[in-house]
Amino acid sequence: MPKYNWEARTKTGGTQKGVIEASSVDIVEAQLKKFGFTGITITEASKGLKLPKFGGGGKIESKDLVIFTRQFATMIDSGLPLVQCLDILASQQENKTFQAVLYKVKEDVESGSTFADALAKHPKAFDQLYVNLVAAGEIGGILDTILARLAAYIEKAQKLKKQIKGAMVYPITIMSIAVVVVGVILVFVIPTFAKMFADFGGELPAPTRLVIALSNFLIKYIIVIIAAIFGVITAIKKYYATASGRKNIDRWALKAPIAGPLIRKVSVAKFTRTLGTMVSSGVPIMDGLEIVAKTAGNKIVEEAIYGVRQAISEGKTMAEPLAACGVFPPMVVQMISVGEATGAMDTMLNKIADFYDDEVDDAVSAMTSMMEPLLMVFLGTTVGGLVVAMYLPIFKLAGAVGG
Repeated sequence: MPKYNWEARTKTGGTQKGVIEASSVDIVEAQLKKFGFTGITITEASKGLKLPKFGGGGKIESKDLVIFTRQFATMIDSGLPLVQCLDILASQQENKTFQAVLYKVKEDVESGSTFADALAKHPKAFDQLYVNLVAAGEIGGILDTILARLAAYIEKAQKLKKQIKGAMVYPITIMSIAVVVVGVILVFVIPTFAKMFADFGGELPAPTRLVIALSNFLIKYIIVIIAAIFGVITAIKKYYATASGRKNIDRWALKAPIAGPLIRKVSVAKFTRTLGTMVSSGVPIMDGLEIVAKTAGNKIVEEAIYGVRQAISEGKTMAEPLAACGVFPPMVVQMISVGEATGAMDTMLNKIADFYDDEVDDAVSAMTSMMEPLLMVFLGTTVGGLVVAMYLPIFKLAGAVGG
């Protein structure tokens, strides 16, 4: 089937172009008009058209995946053939790595592979959740609906991720500034004062002696301190890479004073959102739980979900093992129990996810509001203490001269 290059104006007045495979120019024009394009120009592509090779090394962002999924859902809903949808979306994809993946998926589909199987060959672009939902959509004949749900799920998951990152950026930034400022003062400023005080003679106040000793220690052992910091970070990473290490650190994270409740809420929101999306899309509950467990992000939560899956395989309800594991709040367990009893599990899971999305938002705002004054007090006390300690001898000398 011949390929045609096309260029047209969008509804917003912009210009868009791409490549479509069709039997004639008239079919290409009809397809483009269906999507609201005007000022259409169509030329037959050369037979030697080469597809980009896979493996560009670029990163596929969640934004690229959301846009692709939403556009794909619209095209499928409009009755456009699967291969032509992939061709159009690949041709207009700006991310070259993702474009190469889409062309490869198109080739596999043309060769007789199912869409889900073709996606499964590219796990870095399409995870297990995506592939399984697409497979369910293909089997049930509701691929457009599934893709729309997937796009909504990815958007909400990305929003949750940004909230967590946003909560961490502020304190890390303030602490980094504090460390840099204190380090500069101790290494470059304090030695100057220490030399001046040595010329004055006399006994220095205890705070001043402490700060000078700290400065001397830092200057003498700065390489050792930096190496020790990197060594501790590396050791923690290696420990976390072990099964027992990851389990212990993840358990501590759930119990941490400030971050623990937030991590738990994030885990609940992710679990219910993912499982709710899969159940409502027709994925079997056992398959859904396995995928959710693998993407939990916390070993304790992962083991709890696997425990739920095992209990269900033994004939128990989901609510019983959820309550027994102690990871999920009682309200979540009760709502899931109601969902099981009423046969509206997917609806209930999505309601829980919406509720905990709001809870995470509130928790992030509260944590940020609480940490702002604490960090400012810490920074002011640290820097101010160093300054006062250095000026105490000067005040003492001024008092002696004035007396």
